[in-house]
Amino acid sequence: MDVHCNQCALVSSSGQMLSAGLGEEIDKNQCVIRMNNAPTVGYEQDVGSRTSLRVVSHTSVPLLVKNELYYFHRAADTTYVFWGPDRNMRQDGKGPIFNALLKIAKKYPDVRLYAVTSEAIQYCDQVFQKETGKNRMQTGAFLSTGFFTMILALDVCDSIQVYGMIDDNHCTQPKGAQKVPYHYYKPRGPDECVTYTQHESSRRGNHHRFITEKQVFARWAKQYNVTFVHPSW
Repeated sequence: MDVHCNQCALVSSSGQMLSAGLGEEIDKNQCVIRMNNAPTVGYEQDVGSRTSLRVVSHTSVPLLVKNELYYFHRAADTTYVFWGPDRNMRQDGKGPIFNALLKIAKKYPDVRLYAVTSEAIQYCDQVFQKETGKNRMQTGAFLSTGFFTMILALDVCDSIQVYGMIDDNHCTQPKGAQKVPYHYYKPRGPDECVTYTQHESSRRGNHHRFITEKQVFARWAKQYNVTFVHPSW
């Protein structure tokens, strides 16, 4: 994949984006990066309408396939980057998600689809361990799509404006007591801070370390050209 952007807007799927009114500002960036199946239709005023790059988890691929006309026909100018474990993304005919993506690629030959290699997945694991001192697998953690997206953005963008991402202390502050949906497009879905806290404290199963990842992002913001715009850090 050969993508380079001077200025990027990295738009979170968080409920923090509801009523933000930042759509026009977001769309002014050279490149706009979104995650998973986060929609723009109906939310343009808050999140913008353009999508240059979309980073998608293996678990969200069926949601995109379900609405394939929108994602791969109407939004054909978007570059897609898919990540997932080898069991789903292996390329020997036994990776169910990779196989589904192959069908999409044949059906929509003009769409730019990329799969994160197993080597790149391992690299991200190494970055997590280097930054936290913890082995991701031994601690029962799964990197979030946000973590992969941030690493990709640092690689392709000269500067990054982050929208809708809370800091690691947000949920312990009074403002964290305000109910905010985990996803802006699921206003009746789970609460963001409840979800973050549950994932961070869990020691079993497939959980993300959202709060730990935000601590890492805060350090990266001091090293690289990253600005957290809404909410501001």
